[in-house]
Amino acid sequence: MSENSVSGVDIELVDVTKHYPGQRTAAVDSVSMRIPAGETVVLVGPSGCGKTTTMKMINRLIEPTSGKILLDGDNIIERDADQLRRHIGYVIQGAGLFPHMSVEDNVGLVPGMLRWKKQRVSDRVDELLDLVGLEPEQFRHRYPRQLSGGQQQRVGVARALAADPPVLLMDEPFGAVDPITRARLQDELIRLQEELRKTIVFVTHDFDEAVKLGDRIAVLAQGSRIVQYDAPAEILANPADDYVSEFVGAGAALKQLTINRVRDVALDEAVTVEIGGDPADAAERARSAGRTHAVVLDARRRPLRWLSLKDLQRPDALRHVDRDEDLETVSTSSTLNDALDSMLTSSHGVVLVIGRDHAYEGAIRVDTIMKAIEELSSSTDDTEPAA
Repeated sequence: MSENSVSGVDIELVDVTKHYPGQRTAAVDSVSMRIPAGETVVLVGPSGCGKTTTMKMINRLIEPTSGKILLDGDNIIERDADQLRRHIGYVIQGAGLFPHMSVEDNVGLVPGMLRWKKQRVSDRVDELLDLVGLEPEQFRHRYPRQLSGGQQQRVGVARALAADPPVLLMDEPFGAVDPITRARLQDELIRLQEELRKTIVFVTHDFDEAVKLGDRIAVLAQGSRIVQYDAPAEILANPADDYVSEFVGAGAALKQLTINRVRDVALDEAVTVEIGGDPADAAERARSAGRTHAVVLDARRRPLRWLSLKDLQRPDALRHVDRDEDLETVSTSSTLNDALDSMLTSSHGVVLVIGRDHAYEGAIRVDTIMKAIEELSSSTDDTEPAA
């Protein structure tokens, strides 16, 4: 991706401290770090270490006691706090949507405050809902209570992006959803970031999530002391000390599966057929390929469901096909670890891969994952010192 496509800005913290009255020690103690434009930097550490406080000082939800925070070279203390926040996206756990407002009104809130024209706001709402994988016609008039947890979180991300802010702050945004939904939301964030290149500061206590999402990880100790600030692969290979090693945990080689992406391996092909196609032809192609199922795609080449050879015997099998809400898919941005997890719950031993606009890209099989594990184990053994 070209440098011109970066829409984020540099963030620099210089000796930033937060000291609450009545407390002997600082919640954040003289933290300095640079967050490069267009990168995702993850702050990870135990509860109470100051990571959320550090992040909230960037949009002045918490005012720093001392030090400087520079956005694109400008000191945020010199800016009006409300105006600052309208140009910094903010996503929290549970989405934080206003329950009495529709999806459309939630997403269009900040553009409305910035006095955008109604048609521009409406177009932006549709654009962002589509971007986060929600059909605008289906979701714009719904209320938060009518959405699943994952759908609410997608709306929360859309709302944070509504005014096209250069900076996105995310405070454990996926912590309240189930593991499968969480993995899918992480994939969506990776896909969005590849396209938008915002500067993202992401807070989590989950090291695996940090490895998956971060261009860089800051491992924090008490007072937001930075123990190690580096790329995920470097932290996995060379933890700075025992404290970081405890965060990495056992199985560092297998954690490499959380760095390697589905797009990095050669994909297989499933037998595909579009709605309205010839079921007899699909069945013949499946038999010729030694397969027992074909996957049905809609007009936008999005996977709908698997159909068996028996299903395809019906002449009207492809006339109308409902979407299987439990269809196992991963995106090209998913990690190999996610693909393996999905594969273990799939009844087909194969997981479909989707790309931009959720269109079919191919399939990934267990043999591909096992080969990747063998290569990672081999490279790890090669780097180990001789006894």
